Amino acid sequence: MKRIASLAVLFLLLSSACRTAPASALQSIAAARSASQGERVTVSGIVTVPSSAFLSSLEDHGFALQDASGGIYVSTTLELDLEPGEIVEITARRGDSHGAASLVLDDPRSISRRGRTPPPLPRDVPTGRIGEETEGWLVRVTGRLLRPPVSDLPYGWRLFLDDGSGEIQAFVAASTAIDVSAFAEGATLVVTGLSSQYDDHYEVAPRMAGDVR
Repeated sequence: MKRIASLAVLFLLLSSACRTAPASALQSIAAARSASQGERVTVSGIVTVPSSAFLSSLEDHGFALQDASGGIYVSTTLELDLEPGEIVEITARRGDSHGAASLVLDDPRSISRRGRTPPPLPRDVPTGRIGEETEGWLVRVTGRLLRPPVSDLPYGWRLFLDDGSGEIQAFVAASTAIDVSAFAEGATLVVTGLSSQYDDHYEVAPRMAGDVR
């Protein structure tokens, strides 16, 4: 077979190698969560939380990723228009978002879209078991609403649930456009969202209409 070694072909080959080089350093999300603050990591995962869902509460255009090993929130000031089910590979630095492990993405060239797949199903977790072990995962809790929704506007609303295993807060960011006005004390709610931490407490953060019912 005849080989063509033109400069143009060589340039394309080298460019392709540069683009795919980070794959050799690909880490699991669990490994990225354990990285040192500021360390740069490369991970691949499925989007579970769309871009900007938590804009009103976290004040960035972040999203969340999940693989077989774990999940993590990705903080960014870039509006990337990512939706659940998209597969992406990113290189970012290990950060912290109000106590929760996070990745900080500050360069649009550090993300590549790799297609789509059905979004991961949420893990069913008792309200009293939401904590460090579930942080970053897409979860679902079912519990009785202990009091009417508590306003924390302009950031969002707080819902306090308990299934008998312990109380947990669901934080509904105003940017999700979820209407909490019909939720009455004593009602049983099913909440799907990101298991996260905010300062000194753990919580579940629903992403969109339909995540609280």
